[in-house]
Amino acid sequence: MISNDGIRSDEDLVGALAHLLAAADRVLHASRRGVTRQVERAGGIDPVQHTAHGLAWLATYVEALRQLARWIAELKATGRLGELERLIASLGARELARQIAGGIAMSPGEHVRLLDLEVPLLEIRAIEDAVERALPVQAAIHERARLAALIADETGATTFGDTGLDETHAAMREEIWRFSRDEVVPYAHGWHLANAYIPDEVIAKLSALGAFGVSIPEAWGGLGLGKEAMCVVSEELSRGWIGVGSLGTRAEIAAELILAHGSGAQKQGYLPRIAAGEILPTAVFTEPDTGSDLASLRTRAVRAGEGWRVTGQKTWTTHGARADLMTLLVRTDPAAAGYRGLSMLLAEKPRGTDADPFPAPGMSGSEIEVLGYRGMKEYEISFEDFAVPSDALLGGAEGPGLNQGFKQLMSSFEAARIQTAARSIGVAQSALDLALAYAHDRRQFGRPIYAFPRVADKIVAMAVEIMIARQLTYFAARAKDQGRRCDLEAGMAKLFAARVAWNAADNAVQIHGGNGFALEYPVSRVLCDARILSIFEGAAEIQAQVIARRLIEGGN
Repeated sequence: MISNDGIRSDEDLVGALAHLLAAADRVLHASRRGVTRQVERAGGIDPVQHTAHGLAWLATYVEALRQLARWIAELKATGRLGELERLIASLGARELARQIAGGIAMSPGEHVRLLDLEVPLLEIRAIEDAVERALPVQAAIHERARLAALIADETGATTFGDTGLDETHAAMREEIWRFSRDEVVPYAHGWHLANAYIPDEVIAKLSALGAFGVSIPEAWGGLGLGKEAMCVVSEELSRGWIGVGSLGTRAEIAAELILAHGSGAQKQGYLPRIAAGEILPTAVFTEPDTGSDLASLRTRAVRAGEGWRVTGQKTWTTHGARADLMTLLVRTDPAAAGYRGLSMLLAEKPRGTDADPFPAPGMSGSEIEVLGYRGMKEYEISFEDFAVPSDALLGGAEGPGLNQGFKQLMSSFEAARIQTAARSIGVAQSALDLALAYAHDRRQFGRPIYAFPRVADKIVAMAVEIMIARQLTYFAARAKDQGRRCDLEAGMAKLFAARVAWNAADNAVQIHGGNGFALEYPVSRVLCDARILSIFEGAAEIQAQVIARRLIEGGN
């Protein structure tokens, strides 16, 4: 369908993508059958986690290919498909399909191959043949060189390629990127090196932009723009610095919980102030010995007069000292096993300082020093008879939220993981920005290092992967905006985009050479920031477990 010289027409590309996707879908169907048999023989997923998680990665790659094909079809239908987008799609589809056929890396040292998933050899040969016939490998040499030239011509562009957004979202991207470029990028590395808080004046400007209320309904003081808009804002703020981009996550999690489960008084009392940036929330869920095992959560809240008394230990609380409101997950029924007996409290606290981070009675804590993801600071917190009013129970004093904390928390994870995928894209774009600028400025052997194909190819790969991650993430966001269950889509977006962020940061450091290892260069910060993305909001292994379970149990 595509000649060895590359793409000849839009129709050729659309046909090639459809051909590849059909072959990939057949492989995915066969792998689901194969892994399901393995799970049945083993008596559960855990004994065969390697292949079960491999199925999750395979399904994510196939969905990424599907969204790449959708993106191209929509651009073609609206007359917006240009050479840059065609090249990105051709290179991206080829790489996705070749990895599907030859083996997908679940981590740097762990690969899954189709034979592991009990895919018949006939289907494996069919997708290998489909790749070569639809997008011959020889064409990739020409396409990479041409895309590198186009990227060089568009240095400084907000994005490389039409993302497919409508005019409203595209204008929002430009506005938020201008803010990041002017108010964040020049200062972010200094804030990072000093382990300083994001300045209050930056938070005030974010509030004025509406960054804390993007998806909060207008009736409650927000912009009411949905999750796709939230992705655009998170992406461009995180492109400036992930710390700034992640400020919105605190508001997003709290607002999502209150919107879905809060009483009328709680919505009225908190949502407008969260949207305005008057209240900075923090999520207080994780405990030292639980991590993702929330069923083992031990922090307890007991009735005491007209309120609750909280005792226990929490860790990895982002922005804990400077926050005003905690969404605090506690055990309110010690007799209930596992997830039952957990409740969510909306617990207010005074803002702290570095000298006195937790000035409230019954609270104490200390900072956890971290490699990256700075600007808000991480804390361990101890509660000892910390007093919380009775009406702080999410849903109301005697509301339906009692002992429903786990279900309430799970309902917020879709949006949180979509936003984490968007933040990952922003970090990856930041890495690309830095790598491209350095590759143009750095000269070796009498020419800029961008002139060397191995350097330019790395930047081309970044641009291609970032666009694929965008399309997968926007797909999940649109599903959420349509009110559909999207835990599968959100998990895939987060799994894939976090990988893309790490790939981009690692390649950007490599392009910088020894300078990339120097703290004075911002790319060193981006590398540290990228590493956390496959860990928080559900580690990559947890994401893969959730995706695999849905696939094996028949989820679509």
